[in-house]
Amino acid sequence: METEVKRAWEQFVSRGQLPTTKIRSVVAQSWQRSAEMQVSFARKQAPVLSEGDLHRRKLHSVDMIAAAVPALQRSRHFLANAGSMLILADESGHIIATEGDARIIDAGRDNHLELGGDWNEERIGTNAIGTALVEKTAVHIHGNEHYCEGAQRWTCAAVPVFNPVKRRLIGVVNVSGPANKFNPQSMALAVSVGSEIEAAMDRQLRMEHEVLLRQFLSKRAVWLNEDMLVLDRYGQIIHSTDESNLKMLLLESGLQEQIAINPPEEWQSRFRTGAANAELDLIKSDGVSIGAIVLARGRSKRVSLKPIHHSSSSERVVSFEEILGNSPVVREAKERARQFVEAGLPVLLEGETGTGKELFARAMHQTVYAPSSPFVPVNCGGIAKDLIASELFGYAKGSFTGADVRGREGKIIAADGGMLCLDEIGELPLELQPYLLRVLEDGVVYPVGSQDGRSIEFQLVSMTNRSLQSEIAAGRFRSDLFYRIAVATVNIPALRDRGDDAALLAEHFARKAASRMGRASLDLTPEALDALCQYDWPGNVRQLRNVVETAVALNRNGRIELEDLPAELHMQSVVRSTHDKKILQRVEETAIREAMSQCNGNLTEAARQLGIARSTLYLRLERYGIAH
Repeated sequence: METEVKRAWEQFVSRGQLPTTKIRSVVAQSWQRSAEMQVSFARKQAPVLSEGDLHRRKLHSVDMIAAAVPALQRSRHFLANAGSMLILADESGHIIATEGDARIIDAGRDNHLELGGDWNEERIGTNAIGTALVEKTAVHIHGNEHYCEGAQRWTCAAVPVFNPVKRRLIGVVNVSGPANKFNPQSMALAVSVGSEIEAAMDRQLRMEHEVLLRQFLSKRAVWLNEDMLVLDRYGQIIHSTDESNLKMLLLESGLQEQIAINPPEEWQSRFRTGAANAELDLIKSDGVSIGAIVLARGRSKRVSLKPIHHSSSSERVVSFEEILGNSPVVREAKERARQFVEAGLPVLLEGETGTGKELFARAMHQTVYAPSSPFVPVNCGGIAKDLIASELFGYAKGSFTGADVRGREGKIIAADGGMLCLDEIGELPLELQPYLLRVLEDGVVYPVGSQDGRSIEFQLVSMTNRSLQSEIAAGRFRSDLFYRIAVATVNIPALRDRGDDAALLAEHFARKAASRMGRASLDLTPEALDALCQYDWPGNVRQLRNVVETAVALNRNGRIELEDLPAELHMQSVVRSTHDKKILQRVEETAIREAMSQCNGNLTEAARQLGIARSTLYLRLERYGIAH
């Protein structure tokens, strides 16, 4: 078959004759497009971006890259010796991330199947990445099916990636390997990773919507009679006041279409020209604009129109007294954290996602620093591997093409005189770990591209939701860095291990949410509290807060009942109740059998010993099938 494809390709590029058989239609159509675009069939390499242009392409696709990080990290291990590599390309066909077998990644450089390579059909003809972008569906291109001769050494399977809004094409996941080692699982892997990226972006968007709606409810408590609406980062109207004139204005004027194709930072100027009677507040999460709240100017005095910076634990000052919990494990964690930070030790906070590690870090900051001193959180797992160096250490002017001409200070310098909080420290790339170790040992940071160091002093708090000892054993984390950051460790307990703290926290979140929304305080029924205490809470305190705040926002009867909680809480409550009931029944059956045996089958004596009526004992004997 491969020989026939090669013969057909030679016939097409030499005489322009397109065979009607032997060639798949998707390939034939792509060959035709390639010829019409005058792509040279003899081309050996794809064009490649400059370092500065590649950096800009990555910034443009930062949301997709962040969503792909877990899959890329996994592929680093399971593709290590598999003869394949995983590629992430943007919507124009530029490669912005690669992982997998180092030998294959190295071989790809010969054809610029590497970072910065431009694999759009217009540049390199028929190939899985470029053809998937055109067809907007999964595409497999094998060996001689490639239009350019230099690419025919590869077999590639690609799947387009769409963002959560209006299914706009934003990139491609591609799996490539040598054509002589065709792997039938390549397409399955590409489909799986593509689906994972889309699901992660969808989850992120839903989380952003929750933040936006909470801010809307907070503002609504102040602006009860004003016309308001909420826009997400894509310009979608996700909520508005009843009969909103603003909503009609956006839709009828075409303003929504304009903001949908521009980043939120540029919306202000659009509103000045298209909706002069409206005010726009950008809402930020971890420094990134995730949408806006739009308010029609009215007669009431406005409280504040400054951009809001939202983070998982808020940026206000937090003390240990505000970390709620009466369980011994929480009290011990608070005391250890307080003692360690007062001693000036580097602290490692260990705990599952959502347990409140950053809240602990902020309380530690408040214990030893003034409120005005820096507290700089950095999520090592949320930054692309090749961007994290400049993010952490900063960079000197002219350090790479496209860099800010003034250079930029990194997060470490920003933390000078305060606290640096490194979340997901286990995700820090292995090759960067020696540089962080050097900063910690010498107290000097060297920006990327600079030989001039800057002395700094800060308190380090690191956080992880995984075992760093296991990462060391697997060769993914340096032991010398571990012993430098984990001089003292504090385990933040999971919510399921905190006893009745779930009820205490739920009532607190309900009061706070009701107050913020301008509503009367809501009580939780005993059944609701019981379900909250029984649930396992895989998302821990963060998940509990979201569940309670949603219940408060939707509540109309003045109290939160079991039916107001998500279905999975009902199910676990029912399952546990059923399980407990079965245990009690087994205990009861065993006690009756023992009593009957000791009393030689005498019902009256056995009933007296069990402390129940003789008639009740008779019914129990029938239920459990005990001879009498």
